[in-house]
Amino acid sequence: MESQDVPDGPAVHRGFICASFNQDTTSLSVGTKTGYRLFSVTAVDKLDCIHEGVECPDVYIVERLFSSSLVVVVSLSMPRRMNVYHFKKGTEICNYSYSNNILSVRLNRQRLVVCLEESIYIHNIKDMKLLKTLLNTPTNPSGLCALSVNHSNSYLAYPGSATIGEITIYDANNLSTVTLIQAHDSPLAALTFNASGTKLASASEKGTVIRVFSVPEGQKLFEFRRGMKRYVSISSLSFSADAQFLCASSNTETVHIFKLEQHSPSQEEESPTWSAYVGKMFTAASTYLPTQVSDMMHQDRAFATVRLNMFGLKNICALATIQKLPRLLVASSDGYLYIYNVDPQDGGECVLVQKHRLFDSSEEPVEQKEEEKPEDISPQPASQSYAATVALPSTPPSSTTLMGYSEDGGAQKGEVIPEHEFAEGPVCLDDENEFPPVGNQSN
Repeated sequence: MESQDVPDGPAVHRGFICASFNQDTTSLSVGTKTGYRLFSVTAVDKLDCIHEGVECPDVYIVERLFSSSLVVVVSLSMPRRMNVYHFKKGTEICNYSYSNNILSVRLNRQRLVVCLEESIYIHNIKDMKLLKTLLNTPTNPSGLCALSVNHSNSYLAYPGSATIGEITIYDANNLSTVTLIQAHDSPLAALTFNASGTKLASASEKGTVIRVFSVPEGQKLFEFRRGMKRYVSISSLSFSADAQFLCASSNTETVHIFKLEQHSPSQEEESPTWSAYVGKMFTAASTYLPTQVSDMMHQDRAFATVRLNMFGLKNICALATIQKLPRLLVASSDGYLYIYNVDPQDGGECVLVQKHRLFDSSEEPVEQKEEEKPEDISPQPASQSYAATVALPSTPPSSTTLMGYSEDGGAQKGEVIPEHEFAEGPVCLDDENEFPPVGNQSN
């Protein structure tokens, strides 16, 4: 627990590689030079490190399944190999090797999705069997994809084009394409589902407009303007658990929180204020204006904001209810987790209430040189799993240690540890009954 101010100027922690929140924002996973760390984020005043894995160094992808014992890890030393661990038992469940570098991994209680630059692999999380390989997908160098955490629908979203902001919605349960959404004019930069899998938020590489669509219909529900003055790189999008709010972080010093509320005509009539009158005038005038100007006038602005004391550093954000109050969490490549209070009624500037170290105090951050771009030091954006990856080595790892069979599409399964539940039958990922086994899940 720390209380001092953030140091001036951008500083990337030398041990930091990537970070991701789990599906219900109760845990933070951090990939490091020495392995990975799992933290509990269920309290404001303390940040408990519940596990530190040292099975492999230079972890650039680490994803935990809810509050279970299952964690997926990918290392720079073997960027084509995915390792699945039961971290509480200290055992490896299984591993898979792929034809190219792994760029992102997404998981819920039914599916595990592995994204490469031009292909996507969908596994059954019960037994890790490869169910489907989506080959020749549009070039996706950041591994951008999103998977609904609601296992009853398991919608998967990924870029449908490398040149425009088209989104493909795929049903990972029934293994079929659902719809295509023409979301943006520019290529996609961020995607995320709400908890129920009924809404999908997206942002393009320009980063000025964020749109929310209904799922599976693909109808536009909301449109938010993050800014107008400059293009930015959106690094993460995240809904609140009730889907009433959406937060967005970028490579700038501002985190935006948008409120998803419909403005009904009856509400405007009940409050005949000056601002409401001006709003009606703008609405009437917009019908005579060019489309771009008209669209801009109908876009909602941020409900609340956070001003970070840093610029150009990679970070991920999430909205969570901690100790019965709404909070904004920001995990940054400077090696800290920042917790802010959010006013759900009035919004405005959020207040920093706590700052936690993700590394020991003896591990000092390294200052970023001016001539280096943030991408040279910090992870490249993935989706919003929000996990991020660093630049991957071009030399392929040795696969001589992998055993087993080859699946269609090039995924190669390693040996399944016999003593683990996966080898016996229905999967039981949690030895402390953190949630029912997958086989017994019901809506």
